[in-house]
Amino acid sequence: MIALKKKQNIWLAFLLVVLASNYTLYNTGLGLSILPTETNGVVIGSLIDFLLVMPVLFMLYKGKFSVKQAVILAATGCIAARFIIPIEHLQPFVAVTWVGFAIEGSIILLEILLVATLVRYMPSILADVRSNTLPDLFTFPQAVEKHAPKHLIIQMLCTDFLVLYYSFASWKRKERPGLTLHKNSSYIAFQIMIIHGIAIETIGIHWWLHEKSMVLSILLLIFNVYSVVFFIADMQAIRLNPVYVTSDKLYLSLGLMKRVEIRFEDIEELIEDKEQLEGKLSKDTIDFVARDFGEAYPQFILKMREPVEVTFMLGLKKRYNKVAIKADQVQEFRNMLLYGMENNR
Repeated sequence: MIALKKKQNIWLAFLLVVLASNYTLYNTGLGLSILPTETNGVVIGSLIDFLLVMPVLFMLYKGKFSVKQAVILAATGCIAARFIIPIEHLQPFVAVTWVGFAIEGSIILLEILLVATLVRYMPSILADVRSNTLPDLFTFPQAVEKHAPKHLIIQMLCTDFLVLYYSFASWKRKERPGLTLHKNSSYIAFQIMIIHGIAIETIGIHWWLHEKSMVLSILLLIFNVYSVVFFIADMQAIRLNPVYVTSDKLYLSLGLMKRVEIRFEDIEELIEDKEQLEGKLSKDTIDFVARDFGEAYPQFILKMREPVEVTFMLGLKKRYNKVAIKADQVQEFRNMLLYGMENNR
């Protein structure tokens, strides 16, 4: 795993070198001094870098290859070339850069259509959510996947809707009774501390940056406001969504950060060995341990027969072989696990 990561970092280093070399060539005194009078050949080389070399290096770094990704990266390279290569050198090939803008524009149009599709199906999605007894953190994404196309922009919007709901529209809801993961920790205090830090940073840096760059100050302000809204929503989500248990499944969530559905029949072993619990968790273990100011260790590790799928922010998913859990009601949680495993053999 370490060797693979090092190899990926090498591709990233090559990518940054190619990008920096092209920027230096056209936008610094040193680069301009070595440019020949006839620059068409050099510009063609740079366009090959932006349209072919850098997309390939990026895909090697990510370890993922697809025609769709290659087209998007090449289009992005066209646009980047338009801003990095001065127009007096790029003029004979400017049509190439407009192809990039056309492709990116088409992608944006497609994403707008996807958003319109999501809005169209929203009444059906909300009806499914209301008719389901599962927590909203689970039912809303399931309903979106059922009615709307599976696409990254849809997953991002799904997360944003949950953020808006929990930050602004969930305050009249009462906490469900049930087992919890956060009350014996400093998780809520930690979130409040982060919100205070963002607020102070916004007040202090925004005015200083406003004098330097109005655009950057506005972007930073928007990012900070969204961050505050997100952390408020995360606090509400973890408070209003305790552990949910059915006859055959366990539903775990830690705010908006991560959630998982676990079938009791898929639990191979309940690990309670102190040495394993307090040791370093393996890379195939996902933890549902609320953040604390001190060291926090899980009380249980569920070893799965088959890898279980965990959903993170933006709908990103990854599979794990073990699930580490720290519960507030330790004995009750243990009894629930043993009962569920026993009755689903």
